[in-house]
Amino acid sequence: MDKGVDEAGWDVEPGDEIEPVVQAVGRLVKVCREAAGVSVSEMAAALQYGEDMVRKIERGARIPRPEYLERADQLLKAQGHLRAFGEDMRRARYPKKVRQLAELEERSVEMLLYSNHNIHGLLQTEEYARALLGTWRPAYPPDELERMTTARMARKSVFERSPAPEFSFVLEEVTLRRPVGGTMVLRRQLEHMLDVAKLPFVELQVMPTARANHPGTGGRIQVLKFADGTGMGRTDGDFGGRPVSDPRHLRVLDLRYGIIRAQALTPEESLVFIEETLGEL
Repeated sequence: MDKGVDEAGWDVEPGDEIEPVVQAVGRLVKVCREAAGVSVSEMAAALQYGEDMVRKIERGARIPRPEYLERADQLLKAQGHLRAFGEDMRRARYPKKVRQLAELEERSVEMLLYSNHNIHGLLQTEEYARALLGTWRPAYPPDELERMTTARMARKSVFERSPAPEFSFVLEEVTLRRPVGGTMVLRRQLEHMLDVAKLPFVELQVMPTARANHPGTGGRIQVLKFADGTGMGRTDGDFGGRPVSDPRHLRVLDLRYGIIRAQALTPEESLVFIEETLGEL
Protein backbone atom coordinates (compact mmCIF):
# COMPACT_ATOMS: atom_id res chain seq x y z
CA MET A 1 0.00 0.00 0.00
CA ASP A 2 1.51 3.32 -0.99
CA LYS A 3 1.67 6.26 1.37
CA GLY A 4 -1.01 8.17 -0.54
CA VAL A 5 -3.58 5.43 -0.02
CA ASP A 6 -2.71 4.89 3.64
CA GLU A 7 -2.20 8.44 4.86
CA ALA A 8 -3.80 10.97 2.53
CA GLY A 9 -7.38 9.93 3.16
CA TRP A 10 -10.23 7.65 2.13
CA ASP A 11 -12.55 7.48 -0.87
CA VAL A 12 -15.99 9.05 -0.43
CA GLU A 13 -18.79 6.49 -0.20
CA PRO A 14 -21.29 7.01 -3.05
CA GLY A 15 -24.45 8.73 -1.84
CA ASP A 16 -22.99 9.68 1.53
CA GLU A 17 -24.44 12.97 2.77
CA ILE A 18 -20.92 14.07 3.70
CA GLU A 19 -19.94 14.14 0.00
CA PRO A 20 -20.87 17.84 -0.58
CA VAL A 21 -18.74 18.87 2.41
CA VAL A 22 -15.76 16.87 1.15
CA GLN A 23 -16.17 18.43 -2.29
CA ALA A 24 -16.29 21.92 -0.77
CA VAL A 25 -13.10 21.26 1.18
CA GLY A 26 -11.44 19.94 -1.97
CA ARG A 27 -12.37 23.09 -3.89
CA LEU A 28 -10.99 25.21 -1.05
CA VAL A 29 -7.70 23.32 -1.17
CA LYS A 30 -7.51 23.96 -4.91
CA VAL A 31 -8.31 27.67 -4.53
CA CYS A 32 -5.62 28.05 -1.85
CA ARG A 33 -3.10 26.15 -3.96
CA GLU A 34 -3.72 28.25 -7.05
CA ALA A 35 -3.69 31.49 -5.03
CA ALA A 36 -0.29 30.49 -3.65
CA GLY A 37 1.02 29.83 -7.16
CA VAL A 38 1.79 26.18 -6.37
CA SER A 39 1.29 23.56 -9.06
CA VAL A 40 -0.16 20.11 -8.41
CA SER A 41 3.22 18.51 -8.95
CA GLU A 42 4.92 20.94 -6.58
CA MET A 43 2.32 20.33 -3.91
CA ALA A 44 2.55 16.56 -4.33
CA ALA A 45 6.33 16.70 -3.99
CA ALA A 46 6.21 18.98 -0.95
CA LEU A 47 3.64 16.85 0.86
CA GLN A 48 5.17 13.58 -0.40
CA TYR A 49 2.02 12.26 -2.05
CA GLY A 50 1.24 11.27 -5.59
CA GLU A 51 -0.15 13.89 -7.98
CA ASP A 52 -3.22 11.72 -8.56
CA MET A 53 -3.94 11.78 -4.81
CA VAL A 54 -3.77 15.58 -4.73
CA ARG A 55 -6.16 15.82 -7.69
CA LYS A 56 -8.61 13.34 -6.11
CA ILE A 57 -8.72 15.41 -2.92
CA GLU A 58 -9.26 18.64 -4.87
CA ARG A 59 -12.18 17.23 -6.84
CA GLY A 60 -13.78 15.79 -3.70
CA ALA A 61 -13.31 12.13 -4.50
CA ARG A 62 -11.00 11.57 -1.54
CA ILE A 63 -11.51 12.51 2.11
CA PRO A 64 -8.28 14.16 3.30
CA ARG A 65 -6.86 13.32 6.68
CA PRO A 66 -6.56 16.22 9.15
CA GLU A 67 -2.78 15.83 8.91
CA TYR A 68 -2.94 16.44 5.16
CA LEU A 69 -4.93 19.65 5.69
CA GLU A 70 -2.53 20.78 8.40
CA ARG A 71 0.50 20.37 6.14
CA ALA A 72 -1.29 21.89 3.13
CA ASP A 73 -2.31 24.87 5.29
CA GLN A 74 1.32 25.49 6.20
CA LEU A 75 2.61 25.01 2.66
CA LEU A 76 0.00 27.28 1.07
CA LYS A 77 -0.03 29.84 3.92
CA ALA A 78 -3.80 29.42 4.13
CA GLN A 79 -3.95 31.08 7.58
CA GLY A 80 -5.84 28.22 9.18
CA HIS A 81 -8.65 28.03 6.61
CA LEU A 82 -7.74 24.46 5.65
CA ARG A 83 -6.79 23.38 9.15
CA ALA A 84 -10.24 24.45 10.39
CA PHE A 85 -11.85 21.53 8.54
CA GLY A 86 -9.62 18.94 10.21
CA GLU A 87 -12.20 17.65 12.70
CA ASP A 88 -14.94 17.55 10.05
CA MET A 89 -12.74 15.43 7.81
CA ARG A 90 -11.71 13.23 10.74
CA ARG A 91 -15.36 12.29 11.18
CA ALA A 92 -16.07 12.13 7.46
CA ARG A 93 -13.46 9.50 6.79
CA TYR A 94 -15.22 6.95 8.98
CA PRO A 95 -17.79 4.69 7.25
CA LYS A 96 -21.25 6.21 7.26
CA LYS A 97 -22.81 3.64 9.62
CA VAL A 98 -19.95 4.03 12.10
CA ARG A 99 -20.17 7.82 11.96
CA GLN A 100 -23.89 7.72 12.67
CA LEU A 101 -23.39 5.38 15.64
CA ALA A 102 -20.59 7.56 17.04
CA GLU A 103 -22.83 10.64 16.83
CA LEU A 104 -25.56 8.86 18.81
CA GLU A 105 -23.06 7.66 21.40
CA GLU A 106 -21.73 11.19 21.83
CA ARG A 107 -25.27 12.43 22.59
CA SER A 108 -25.96 9.68 25.11
CA VAL A 109 -26.18 10.19 28.86
CA GLU A 110 -26.68 6.48 29.54
CA MET A 111 -25.78 3.35 27.57
CA LEU A 112 -27.05 -0.17 28.20
CA LEU A 113 -24.98 -2.64 26.18
CA TYR A 114 -25.34 -6.42 26.11
CA SER A 115 -22.92 -8.48 24.00
CA ASN A 116 -23.34 -12.19 23.36
CA HIS A 117 -20.73 -13.11 20.73
CA ASN A 118 -17.84 -10.67 21.00
CA ILE A 119 -16.54 -8.10 23.44
CA HIS A 120 -18.34 -4.81 22.84
CA GLY A 121 -16.58 -2.43 20.44
CA LEU A 122 -16.24 0.33 23.06
CA LEU A 123 -14.26 -2.07 25.25
CA GLN A 124 -11.96 -3.42 22.53
CA THR A 125 -8.25 -2.75 22.25
CA GLU A 126 -6.95 -1.81 18.83
CA GLU A 127 -5.22 -5.14 18.22
CA TYR A 128 -8.29 -7.10 19.31
CA ALA A 129 -10.57 -4.99 17.10
CA ARG A 130 -8.27 -5.45 14.09
CA ALA A 131 -8.12 -9.22 14.62
CA LEU A 132 -11.89 -9.44 15.10
CA LEU A 133 -12.70 -7.38 12.01
CA GLY A 134 -10.20 -9.53 10.13
CA THR A 135 -12.42 -12.58 10.69
CA TRP A 136 -15.36 -11.09 8.78
CA ARG A 137 -16.27 -12.59 5.40
CA PRO A 138 -16.03 -11.48 2.73
CA ALA A 139 -12.75 -10.14 4.03
CA TYR A 140 -12.08 -6.41 4.12
CA PRO A 141 -9.30 -5.15 1.83
CA PRO A 142 -6.28 -4.03 3.95
CA ASP A 143 -7.04 -0.31 3.69
CA GLU A 144 -10.72 -0.82 4.58
CA LEU A 145 -9.74 -3.00 7.52
CA GLU A 146 -7.56 -0.20 8.85
CA ARG A 147 -10.34 2.30 8.24
CA MET A 148 -12.83 0.23 10.24
CA THR A 149 -10.33 -0.33 13.05
CA THR A 150 -9.48 3.36 13.26
CA ALA A 151 -13.16 4.28 13.32
CA ARG A 152 -13.87 1.83 16.11
CA MET A 153 -11.05 3.23 18.21
CA ALA A 154 -12.22 6.79 17.61
CA ARG A 155 -15.60 5.97 19.15
CA LYS A 156 -13.86 5.36 22.48
CA SER A 157 -13.42 9.11 22.88
CA VAL A 158 -16.88 9.00 24.48
CA PHE A 159 -15.14 7.83 27.67
CA GLU A 160 -13.31 11.16 27.80
CA ARG A 161 -16.44 13.31 27.78
CA SER A 162 -17.15 15.48 30.79
CA PRO A 163 -19.54 14.54 32.19
CA ALA A 164 -19.21 11.06 30.75
CA PRO A 165 -22.26 8.90 30.04
CA GLU A 166 -23.20 6.17 32.50
CA PHE A 167 -22.20 2.83 30.97
CA SER A 168 -23.62 -0.59 31.74
CA PHE A 169 -21.96 -3.49 29.93
CA VAL A 170 -23.09 -7.10 30.22
CA LEU A 171 -20.95 -9.61 28.35
CA GLU A 172 -21.47 -13.32 27.92
CA GLU A 173 -18.73 -15.48 29.41
CA VAL A 174 -17.82 -16.85 25.98
CA THR A 175 -16.74 -13.38 24.82
CA LEU A 176 -13.99 -13.43 27.46
CA ARG A 177 -12.71 -16.84 26.46
CA ARG A 178 -12.69 -16.73 22.65
CA PRO A 179 -8.97 -16.14 21.78
CA VAL A 180 -9.50 -13.59 19.02
CA GLY A 181 -6.05 -12.68 17.70
CA GLY A 182 -4.34 -15.27 19.91
CA THR A 183 -3.71 -15.70 23.62
CA MET A 184 -1.58 -12.59 24.15
CA VAL A 185 -4.06 -10.34 22.34
CA LEU A 186 -6.83 -11.74 24.55
CA ARG A 187 -4.73 -11.26 27.68
CA ARG A 188 -4.15 -7.59 26.88
CA GLN A 189 -7.83 -7.23 26.03
CA LEU A 190 -8.92 -8.59 29.41
CA GLU A 191 -6.38 -6.41 31.21
CA HIS A 192 -7.78 -3.38 29.39
CA MET A 193 -11.30 -4.29 30.43
CA LEU A 194 -10.23 -4.47 34.07
CA ASP A 195 -8.89 -0.92 33.75
CA VAL A 196 -12.07 0.36 32.08
CA ALA A 197 -14.23 -1.32 34.72
CA LYS A 198 -12.56 0.78 37.41
CA LEU A 199 -13.87 4.02 35.91
CA PRO A 200 -16.55 5.51 38.20
CA PHE A 201 -19.12 5.76 35.42
CA VAL A 202 -18.68 2.19 34.13
CA GLU A 203 -20.46 -0.91 35.37
CA LEU A 204 -19.24 -4.13 33.77
CA GLN A 205 -20.90 -7.47 34.37
CA VAL A 206 -20.36 -11.02 33.10
CA MET A 207 -23.19 -13.41 32.27
CA PRO A 208 -22.01 -16.95 33.09
CA THR A 209 -22.72 -19.58 30.46
CA ALA A 210 -24.39 -21.64 33.18
CA ARG A 211 -27.29 -19.14 33.26
CA ALA A 212 -29.52 -21.18 31.00
CA ASN A 213 -32.66 -19.05 30.97
CA HIS A 214 -32.26 -15.36 30.30
CA PRO A 215 -33.68 -13.05 27.61
CA GLY A 216 -30.34 -12.39 25.94
CA THR A 217 -30.71 -15.48 23.81
CA GLY A 218 -32.32 -13.31 21.12
CA GLY A 219 -29.03 -11.49 20.46
CA ARG A 220 -27.25 -8.25 21.26
CA ILE A 221 -29.07 -5.38 22.92
CA GLN A 222 -28.14 -1.72 22.81
CA VAL A 223 -30.10 1.10 24.43
CA LEU A 224 -28.87 4.69 24.28
CA LYS A 225 -30.65 7.30 26.39
CA PHE A 226 -30.42 11.04 25.71
CA ALA A 227 -30.66 14.10 27.92
CA ASP A 228 -34.07 15.11 26.56
CA GLY A 229 -35.64 11.86 27.73
CA THR A 230 -35.67 10.18 24.32
CA GLY A 231 -33.66 7.16 23.35
CA MET A 232 -32.58 4.75 20.63
CA GLY A 233 -32.32 1.00 20.86
CA ARG A 234 -31.75 -2.06 18.78
CA THR A 235 -31.51 -5.80 19.17
CA ASP A 236 -30.73 -8.69 16.88
CA GLY A 237 -33.92 -10.49 17.85
CA ASP A 238 -36.69 -7.96 17.19
CA PHE A 239 -37.71 -5.01 15.00
CA GLY A 240 -35.84 -6.44 12.04
CA GLY A 241 -32.55 -5.60 13.77
CA ARG A 242 -33.16 -1.92 12.94
CA PRO A 243 -32.76 1.00 15.38
CA VAL A 244 -35.98 1.96 17.16
CA SER A 245 -36.99 5.06 19.11
CA ASP A 246 -40.66 4.36 19.81
CA PRO A 247 -41.14 4.43 23.63
CA ARG A 248 -43.08 1.14 23.45
CA HIS A 249 -40.16 -0.62 21.78
CA LEU A 250 -37.65 0.95 24.15
CA ARG A 251 -39.65 -0.33 27.14
CA VAL A 252 -39.34 -3.85 25.75
CA LEU A 253 -35.57 -3.49 25.47
CA ASP A 254 -35.34 -1.88 28.91
CA LEU A 255 -37.26 -4.78 30.45
CA ARG A 256 -35.14 -7.36 28.67
CA TYR A 257 -31.89 -5.65 29.61
CA GLY A 258 -32.99 -5.24 33.23
CA ILE A 259 -33.56 -8.97 33.58
CA ILE A 260 -30.20 -9.73 31.96
CA ARG A 261 -28.47 -7.27 34.29
CA ALA A 262 -30.10 -8.85 37.34
CA GLN A 263 -29.13 -12.39 36.33
CA ALA A 264 -25.48 -11.57 35.54
CA LEU A 265 -22.68 -11.58 38.08
CA THR A 266 -22.42 -8.39 40.11
CA PRO A 267 -19.74 -5.89 39.00
CA GLU A 268 -17.51 -7.00 41.88
CA GLU A 269 -17.99 -10.69 41.08
CA SER A 270 -17.40 -9.96 37.41
CA LEU A 271 -14.00 -8.35 38.07
CA VAL A 272 -12.96 -11.44 40.04
CA PHE A 273 -14.22 -13.62 37.18
CA ILE A 274 -12.18 -11.69 34.59
CA GLU A 275 -9.08 -11.88 36.80
CA GLU A 276 -9.55 -15.65 37.16
CA THR A 277 -10.00 -15.99 33.40
CA LEU A 278 -6.75 -14.08 32.90
CA GLY A 279 -5.03 -16.47 35.26
CA GLU A 280 -6.13 -19.42 33.14
CA LEU A 281 -4.51 -18.07 29.96
